[in-house]
Amino acid sequence: MIRKDPLVDLLIHDLTGPLAIVFASVNSLINKEEKYGPYNDYQKETLKRILRNAGKARGLLQEMIEVYRSEEGLFRKDQFSVEETLLDALRDAIEIILPEIGEELAGVTDRNQFNSIMQKHGISLEMSGKYCTAPFSHDQKKIRQIIRNLISNALKYRNKIMKLSLTGDPDLIISVEDDGPGIAKEKQDYIFKRFLSLKDKDGGPEGLGFGLSCVKNLVEIMKGEISLKSGEDTGSCFTVRIPPL
Repeated sequence: MIRKDPLVDLLIHDLTGPLAIVFASVNSLINKEEKYGPYNDYQKETLKRILRNAGKARGLLQEMIEVYRSEEGLFRKDQFSVEETLLDALRDAIEIILPEIGEELAGVTDRNQFNSIMQKHGISLEMSGKYCTAPFSHDQKKIRQIIRNLISNALKYRNKIMKLSLTGDPDLIISVEDDGPGIAKEKQDYIFKRFLSLKDKDGGPEGLGFGLSCVKNLVEIMKGEISLKSGEDTGSCFTVRIPPL
C-alpha cells in the first residue's frame, strides 16, 4: 500500500472547487461580452490571461490527481482513437503555451485547415502503424496527459520546429522532438525528478518541474518506458512506449 500524503489530499480537495469557479466565471465573462461588456482591448487581454493561468493551475491539479490515482493502481480500460487523443492533447497544449496559435485554431474542424495552420507554425505530425485506424486499449485520460505534457515541454523549449510521431504494434510508441537548446548529458538525470526543473530557454523563471516527472511516473506504472535523446544545442526527442492494457 502506497502511503498517501495528507497535505496533497488537502490541497487537491480544497483547490478543486475554487479553481473551477474562477475558470467558469472568467470564461463566462469572455463569452458573454454582450451582457457584461463592452470591454476595451486591455480588459479583454487581461481576462484571457486570467483564463489561461486558471487553466494552467487546473491542469496541474488534475495532473496531481491522475498521478496519485495511478500510484494506487487506478486505471480505466478504454478503447479509443489515438489520433483523436493526440490532436486533443495538441490543442490543449497550444492553448496554454501558445495562445495566439490557439486563437487561430478556434472553431477549426477541417483536418486539412488544421494541418495547414500547424505547418505554418513549424509543427508536424506523422502517423504510421496499427493505431492509425485501430483503437488502443488503455486509460485514455492518462494517455492524453502524457502526450500533452510532452508536447507542452517541446513547445516551451523549441526554437521553430516540433515534430510528433506515432507508431507501434502492439505497443504504442509516441515521439515528440524539438529543435531547442537541448539538454546536456550531465543534466539529463535530473529532468524527471519531481519539482526540479531546468530554467527556460529565455532565462525566465523555472517551472514546478512536475510535467516530465508526471510522464515518467505514469509510463513506468503502465509498464512502459520513456527515453530521451538530446545534447547541448542539439534539440531533444522524448519517446514513450506503452503496452496496451
